Amino acid sequence: MLTMALFGTLFLFADGLPHFSTAGFFEMQNSGRSVYSMNIGWRFLKSDVLHGASSVNFDDADWQIVSLPHGLEVLPQEASGCANYQGVVWYRKHFKPMDSLKGKNLFLYFEAIMGKSEVYINGKLAKKFYGGYLPIVIDVTKSLIWGADNVIAVKADNSNDSSYPVGKPQNVLDFTYFGGIYRDCWLVAHNDVFISDPNYEDEVAGGGVFVAYDNVSKQNADVILKAHIRNSSAKKADVKVVFDLKDKSGDIVKTITKPISVDISEAGYVNAKMNVKSPHLWSPDSPYLYNLCITVKDKRNKIIDGYRLRIGIRSIEFKQESGLWINGEPYKGKIMGTNRHQDFAVLGNALPNSLQWRDAKKLRDADMKVIRTHYVIDPAFMDACDELGLFALVETPGWQFWNNDSVFGARVYHDIRNMIRLHRNHPSLFFWEPILNETSYPESFAKKAAEICREEYPYPYSEAACDDGAAGDQYFSLLLRPQDVLKSNKTYFIREWGDNVDDWNAHNSDSRVAREWGETPMLIQAAHYASPNYPLSNYGGVAKAPTVLCYDNICSMPRQIVGACFWHSFDHQRGYHADPFYGGMMDAFRQPKYSYYMFQSQRPPVKSDLIAETGPMVYIANELTPFSPKDITVYSNCDEVRLTVFEGGKQYVYKKDKNRTGMPSPVITFEDAFHFMDWKFMARARKQDNAYLLAEGLMDGKVVATHKRFPSGQVYRIRLRLDNENVPLVADGSDAVVVVAEMVDKRGTVKRLNNSYIKFQIEGEASLIADERTATNPLKVAWGSACVLVKATTKPGKIKVIASMLNQGSNRPLDGVLEFASVPDEKKEIYSESELQSMVNKTDETKSRTMTKSDLERENEQLKKELQQLKVLEVEKQQTKFGKGIND
Repeated sequence: MLTMALFGTLFLFADGLPHFSTAGFFEMQNSGRSVYSMNIGWRFLKSDVLHGASSVNFDDADWQIVSLPHGLEVLPQEASGCANYQGVVWYRKHFKPMDSLKGKNLFLYFEAIMGKSEVYINGKLAKKFYGGYLPIVIDVTKSLIWGADNVIAVKADNSNDSSYPVGKPQNVLDFTYFGGIYRDCWLVAHNDVFISDPNYEDEVAGGGVFVAYDNVSKQNADVILKAHIRNSSAKKADVKVVFDLKDKSGDIVKTITKPISVDISEAGYVNAKMNVKSPHLWSPDSPYLYNLCITVKDKRNKIIDGYRLRIGIRSIEFKQESGLWINGEPYKGKIMGTNRHQDFAVLGNALPNSLQWRDAKKLRDADMKVIRTHYVIDPAFMDACDELGLFALVETPGWQFWNNDSVFGARVYHDIRNMIRLHRNHPSLFFWEPILNETSYPESFAKKAAEICREEYPYPYSEAACDDGAAGDQYFSLLLRPQDVLKSNKTYFIREWGDNVDDWNAHNSDSRVAREWGETPMLIQAAHYASPNYPLSNYGGVAKAPTVLCYDNICSMPRQIVGACFWHSFDHQRGYHADPFYGGMMDAFRQPKYSYYMFQSQRPPVKSDLIAETGPMVYIANELTPFSPKDITVYSNCDEVRLTVFEGGKQYVYKKDKNRTGMPSPVITFEDAFHFMDWKFMARARKQDNAYLLAEGLMDGKVVATHKRFPSGQVYRIRLRLDNENVPLVADGSDAVVVVAEMVDKRGTVKRLNNSYIKFQIEGEASLIADERTATNPLKVAWGSACVLVKATTKPGKIKVIASMLNQGSNRPLDGVLEFASVPDEKKEIYSESELQSMVNKTDETKSRTMTKSDLERENEQLKKELQQLKVLEVEKQQTKFGKGIND
C-alpha cells in the first residue's frame, strides 16, 4: 500500500552553513503554510513512450527509480561534442497525499525542467512549458485524489527546438545544457487566503512579495514592500498583512501592518514602506542578512499564511564616469569575478543544493565578488551568493541565436519577466542581462527587453545591460574589447576576459589548460590571467598592441569601467567542440589549478567575518619534480615574501611595491632558485627532512602565512579526503559529495607524476556516481589525484569509501579508507514507501556486486604490504652501495 512519509521540520543549518529556500521562500512554523519536498522516488525512462505514459494505470514497474535533482545519465569526465543524450524522457511519481492536506490550496513547484516539457496530474495535462531555466508552477488543489494512488507524469524533451531560447542547435553550441528534472520539486500547501507566487500569477512587477530599497545610507534606508494576497475562499476576506523585519539575533527592528479586503476569487496588493535607522548594509565584504517575516492575519489575529525572506539592505548605482557606487559610497578598486556554467563532472547540470553552495564558497574563497551566471540560475546558488557576499549578474537564456518568428521573441520576453520575478528580492543581484548573449538581435528586441526590466522592477537600484554598440544600446553597457572608445554617459563592465584561443576552431590557447597537463601549462595559464607579457604583433607591416585583457591591466583602467568577469571558473563540457573547455581556475570536479591561487592572492591580507576564507595567504607553485622550472613562482597577498631553499639554505626576499598600479598582488618569481640536482644530492645524503621550500608571508615585519613543500618520494598509500567545504552529506537520496583520492608518500606529499589506476568501492548509506562503462571507476590518476562522487541514500548513517590500485601487488601503495556519515534529511518529504524500498534494494544489489573483501581481509593485505615496504629498504641499501656512477 502506498503511504506518505514526513521527516523533521524546516531545513536549516547552523550559522556558517547553508540556508536553502524552498519554492522561493523560507517556511515559518505555525504559519498555515507548509512546503514538502517531492524529490524522492521518481520512476524514470530514458526514451519516449508512444502511448499511455501519462495515465495513472500505466505499468512503470521496470523503470529506473531516481531522486531529484536528476540528470539523464552518468557521463564520462570528457563528454563534450554532444556525447550526452538528446531526446524525450519520462518521469513518473506515485504518492498518496495525507489527510492533513485536505482543504489546503496545493501548488506543485518545479524549479526547472530542461527543454520543453509536459506535466500530467493523474492523467490530465496540467502544463506545457518551453524553456529549461525557470520555475513551472501548477495549481493541483482540485487534481489530487485522497485515499488513492496519485501520479505525476512528466515528459521532458531536451532535443533541438528553435522556437524557444536557447534555440541554437546543440551541435553548434559552446556549452551543454543536458536534460531532465535537474532542480528541486516542491509541493506548497497553504490556506485559501494566501500570499501568491510571482511566477504563477504573471503580473507585471507583481505577485508574491516584492522588496526594494530607496535612499540607502549608513544613517537611514527605506525598505519598499509590496505583497499580493489572493482569496480563493467562498467569502470575502478582510485581513491584515504584517511585515516584521528582524536582525540576525532575532530582534524585531521594524513592524508595519496593512489591512486589505479581497473579494471572492480576487486578489489585491498591500504597499508599505519602512524606514530603518542605522541599517546593517549588505555588501560583498559584509553580506548582512535580515529576516523579513510576512504574515497574513484574520480578524481574530490568527495567522492564516506567511513565510520568511532573507533580505539585504543595499544600493547599487552606476554613475557613468564616476563608476560603481555601493551603499552611497564609491566602490574602491575593481569588482572582479568570473563566469559560471554549473556543469559538474559526471553529473552534468543536475547539482544538488550542497554542490551549488560549495561552488559559490570556492569562488568567494578565490576573492571572486561577482558571478555572471549562465543562465537563470538555481535558487540555491542565489541563496549562497546572498550568504557569502557574491554579486550575481543574472542572464536570460540565449547564445548566438535569433529567430524572427514572433513566438521565439514572445518566449524570450516571458523568460525575462520571470527571471526578474524569481530573483528580484536577492541582495546579491548585481544587474540584469536581458539580451541574448553574443547575439545579433533586432533593435526592437533590445528596446523591448530594457522596457520589460523597467516595468518588472520599477524601483531604484536596478539596471539592465547589453553589449556595447549593440542594437538598441541601453544606458548601462558591457565592454567587449579593450580598444572600444568609452562614452561619457555610460558605465562599463567587462563581461568576459582572459580566453585566448587561436582561431575559434582548433581552440589552442595558453589559457585553456587541463589540470593533468601539469606544472608548466598551469603556470602559463596563471601568468596569462595575471599579466601576460605579449610583444607587439605585426599585421601587414602595422604594429599593433596586444588586445588580450588581463587582471593587471583591468585594474589600471578608469573608474568608468567598474569591474570584470573572467572566462571561466570551471572546466565544462561543450556541444560543438570535441574538447571540454579547459580554461577554468578549477577542473570539472572543482579541484584547483595554479590560477586559483593566483586569484586567491588578490584578496586583502586582512581577516574578516565572511564565511569564506579571508586574510593573508602564500602558495608555492612548484612541485619540486625533475621537470619543475628553475624559477619558483609564489602567489601571495602579503607585503613581503621570504623564500627559503633547504633548511638553513639560501633565502630570497620579495617586497611589494606599494606605489605600483594594477592588480593588488603581482605574481612573484624567484629566478633560478630550483635545481633538481641539488635536491638529488640532499636525498642521496639522507637529508630529505632538510630538503624543502619554505615560503613565509610577512606583514609589518611579522610572519602571518606560511607554505612548506617537500619533493615527493615513493608512493606509500592512497589518501582519501572529503571535498565538502564543511557541508555535511544529507540523506535525501540525491545529495552528493566529492571524495578525492591522492597518491602520497610517507610524509603525505602528493606524487604528481603518476599514471596509476584507482578503483573505488563503497559501503554503508551511499553509492558511487561512477561506473566502468563511463570510465569513471576505475579511474586513471591525473596530476596525482582521482575524484569520485558519492551519493547519499535516504537513510542517514555511516559510509566507508575504499580506494585501491586497480591491479594489486605486494609492493603497490596501501589502500585508502575514508569513513564519514551522512546526516538526517530535515526536509519534509513526500514519496511512496514501496518506491523507496525498491531504491534501497537496488542500491544494496550494487554494493553486493562491488564489495568483495571483508575488513579483516583488507587489514591483512595492508599489513603484508607494510612488511614488504620494510624489505624494500634492503634494495635501497644495495643501490646505494653499487649505484654510484658517472652521473652521480
